[in-house]
Amino acid sequence: MNAPIGVIDSGVGGLTVAKEIMKRLPNETVYYIGDTARCPYGPRTRQEVRNFTWQMAKALEKMNIKMLVIACNTATAVALESLQRNMPFPVLGVINAGARAAVKKTKRHEVVVLATEGTIKSGAYEEALMSLNTSTHIIPLACPTFVPLVESGEYKGEFANNLIAEGLKPLKNEQFDTVILGCTHYPILQKQIEAVVGEDVFVLSSAEETAKDVQEMLAYNGTLADSNAVPAHKFYATGSVPIFRSIAENWLEQGTLHIKRISLK
Repeated sequence: MNAPIGVIDSGVGGLTVAKEIMKRLPNETVYYIGDTARCPYGPRTRQEVRNFTWQMAKALEKMNIKMLVIACNTATAVALESLQRNMPFPVLGVINAGARAAVKKTKRHEVVVLATEGTIKSGAYEEALMSLNTSTHIIPLACPTFVPLVESGEYKGEFANNLIAEGLKPLKNEQFDTVILGCTHYPILQKQIEAVVGEDVFVLSSAEETAKDVQEMLAYNGTLADSNAVPAHKFYATGSVPIFRSIAENWLEQGTLHIKRISLK
């Protein structure tokens, strides 16, 4: 019951999901791996992403996790089903959670999906949205500059604002009332994205809905942590620890974090 929840991502973006899990389930311990050395995953081949995702999953399996959350949309699109079939614990992704949240919020059924090139090409969000409401008009937009911007830590200020505005230019003449942040890096840019699309548009991430899924799955399996359990979170990065630490401690607001570099094979 008090075993950790594993969370994996291509880099720091999955911290947005980890933060919601930690907020909703304060007694749970989170073990997080960010593959910052090989980020971004969006432009990579499906096989590369699948291999990298499996490497992170196997590393966390050795740490005796009780559940795995694939907090990367690109990885969810290509590796979720195979991991669900083969891992000895529950595995959740973020795409279905994001689609559900959008269908709940949209009033006109006009939904923009902002995501990496890999996620957009997979068509995973279109499939998830259409399975929930076939009348949904979906506008997919790949934003390849957003992940490197977040991973660099330089996501505040005029340069970042201009880069985000440029990336969203294709939406200028589109009609929509809801935007899915279909990459877990993007909520870190949420305020800037909201400033571009306007106050009448609802911008959402899958993080909160995913945290609900985690709680429901643990409750169903009877594996929620004890109410008096004290979490001992651990974070691992395959690349620079100082850059990861700066972003993680700023985003999670948890004080000094236990962060180490990890090598994946």
